[in-house]
Amino acid sequence: MSLHRSTSWRLLLPAGMLVLAGCAGSGPKPDSADDRAQAGAAAPQRELAEIPPAAQTLYEQAVAVMASGDFVDAELRLKEFLLQYPAYPGAHVNLAIIHSQNENDAAAQAAIDAALTLDPSHAAALNQQGMLFRRNGNFIEAEAAYLKAVTASPDYALAHYNLGVLNELYLQRLDVALQHFETYRTLAGEDKQVEKWIADLRRRVAATQRTANVAE
Repeated sequence: MSLHRSTSWRLLLPAGMLVLAGCAGSGPKPDSADDRAQAGAAAPQRELAEIPPAAQTLYEQAVAVMASGDFVDAELRLKEFLLQYPAYPGAHVNLAIIHSQNENDAAAQAAIDAALTLDPSHAAALNQQGMLFRRNGNFIEAEAAYLKAVTASPDYALAHYNLGVLNELYLQRLDVALQHFETYRTLAGEDKQVEKWIADLRRRVAATQRTANVAE
């Protein structure tokens, strides 16, 4: 499949984006060094509120270490946390992200399965499932996972972003990609790089429509 000429540029992540979620939000993380898709594990306050302060600190430290790029230390901290609190899906999702970074798809899938067993509608877990499917060329399955994520959590911006990536670069559905990037922008706020992609997609969608009209 031939991708659009700007693909190499589009495989860069938007600048200034947070790597991972802390205990109150979410943010993107590259699926691989040459991929603009995003992963984010949510850690809602309502879940952490049930965990003793010492354990909260351990989780927050793990997220901070992960954000710094030290995945070895972060993995150890997350596993230590899960030994005490295995029913916390966000920690499983963060482990899935680490395993994905290490290209260990089997371990990533196991961590995603653990998160979804605990919470089948966990948006970050579904987003990560979609990324794993997409990376392995299972585009229709990836779309289904992303759509489950936005159905479970309509304001989960990352899944809309990844739906934009999938539809533009892999499924060649420019109009659908445009819709999801516009939704992402509405939810995530101003992003100059995404603004450029939206403008480019609008031009390409308009050109395709003009060509279709001429053909008729």
